Amino acid sequence: MRQLLAWTLAAAAALAAAPPLAPTAAAADSNCPRLSTSWYGNNRARLQHVVDAYGTCSGHRGAVAAFDWDNTITKNDVTDATISWALRHDVLPRPARWKDTSAWMTDAADRALTAACGTGAGVSLRTSRMPRCTDEILEIRENAKTMSGAPAFAGTWNHRHTVPQYAWVPQLFAGRTVAQLTSYASAARREALAAPIGATRTLGTHTVPAYVRYYDQQRDLVRTLQRAGFRVYIVSAGSEPVTEVWSRPLGVDAAHTIAIRSVLDRHGRITYANEGCGGVPAGKGTAIPYIDGKRCWINQDIYKIHGPAAWKKQPAAQRIAIGGGDADTDVTFVGDATGAHLVLNRNKAEVMCRAYDNADGRWVINPMFIDPLPRKSDPYPCSTTAYNAPDGSHTPVRRPDGSVVPDQADTVY
Repeated sequence: MRQLLAWTLAAAAALAAAPPLAPTAAAADSNCPRLSTSWYGNNRARLQHVVDAYGTCSGHRGAVAAFDWDNTITKNDVTDATISWALRHDVLPRPARWKDTSAWMTDAADRALTAACGTGAGVSLRTSRMPRCTDEILEIRENAKTMSGAPAFAGTWNHRHTVPQYAWVPQLFAGRTVAQLTSYASAARREALAAPIGATRTLGTHTVPAYVRYYDQQRDLVRTLQRAGFRVYIVSAGSEPVTEVWSRPLGVDAAHTIAIRSVLDRHGRITYANEGCGGVPAGKGTAIPYIDGKRCWINQDIYKIHGPAAWKKQPAAQRIAIGGGDADTDVTFVGDATGAHLVLNRNKAEVMCRAYDNADGRWVINPMFIDPLPRKSDPYPCSTTAYNAPDGSHTPVRRPDGSVVPDQADTVY
């Protein structure tokens, strides 16, 4: 461990002292692992520089790279693909009371779900023949509202530690075993990979993507990092058994896949509780891998930092070398990276403010590889409302020195 910390500090110092594209000794070695796919602008060269500086061709091994999954490694959301499959195949268990499924569910959501879906534990929801039930579940998952527009969740939570509709997804499968959820995710994966790019389907009155694709560039990046001696992790705000189904074929095993972990009962069945992090005990989603929660889980699972310290930014020797994401959900852990902060542009305000401000010169912005978004016409409101505050308000994005990030134009699309 002491040797690992020493070289990590040395590599970080070397990068800090050099321009982002300064050649490394490894760059001249044709046997070093090389990225081979096309990226926007000079992004491949910038990422290759970090691979060379932190990897085996510079005499190092054991640096960490961490990536979000949905819309970072794949196009489209694999948890949503699993929900779609589950709704069409009648496998969601009906709860005794819908309010039991979330600590924050409102009376309005409870009434809407009860009216559309019914109650009474022990049977599966026949959602394939219950479009109103399907609609209520999807609307709550997507927008945290009922179909009538009433808030589905209310109360107090730290908005940088969790979001109720994300925590609610594994709770929809309470009563099923991990093996059963894995089988649903596997069937959904086969279906989504077989569907043509751009395909959609209608569930109730919702139109949802019907396809998922691994990004070739991300496959290549992960494999190159692994060949260069990096430990590659996935850190997702999806359900962990679902994410594992998708990460395993990429060469990232369950031990390197971090997502929302359900507490299991003594029979191995999923419960309404999720594991906690950073001194926060297990509960109905109080602390999940979401914004600052992703940092917490990285610190806890990878660097073995426990208790409240897991929520804090650590010294460079105990931080990832490369972080990659696409949304505000990822902004904290991606910003913690010492070598490169990779962001796929999905027009998410807080993370794009950080990326375009580029305070340390290490932010790497890339359009989505499939169906990229058009240019955002208005600047990101970095100076006013782009930061997601713990109390749920929206405030200015600030640099570590307290200065406000000015509004940023969208230039990489």
